[in-house]
Amino acid sequence: MAHAAPTSRTTSPAYVAPDVFGPEVHTFAKWAIPIVGGLIYGYWAAAINRDGGPITGWNVLFGFACALAVALLYVGVRMLAPLMKRELHAVLWASYAGITFGFLYCQTDASVLRSTLMALGVAASVFAVAFYRYYTREDAAGHPDSH
Repeated sequence: MAHAAPTSRTTSPAYVAPDVFGPEVHTFAKWAIPIVGGLIYGYWAAAINRDGGPITGWNVLFGFACALAVALLYVGVRMLAPLMKRELHAVLWASYAGITFGFLYCQTDASVLRSTLMALGVAASVFAVAFYRYYTREDAAGHPDSH
């Protein structure tokens, strides 16, 4: 006895993925992610920079400066990226990831060449994943697909 295979609901043009979180959660996350992410990055950069020595005021200032820079850059990228076509959208996120990783790696006293190569590797990986995601979910102009 042959039975028809069930069809996927995602192929229906009327299908919309459910949003399990309310607008309050999205608003909270919109601000919490850059703040918490920046603080973690700043702490990490300060810890690498201090290299096991005592915590100083300059070290704390360095950590907060890094946290502020990374949080502001994240917010800027998050605001600019959706306005771009999918290729530039992916390049912007890849650049952000590569630069932030490269700076942290540079704090370990690695050579500039090594830091650059590691950052390019991270950026290339992020670009590949982001481009695939945007290529499969957006049209050429950068608008989300209707399906």
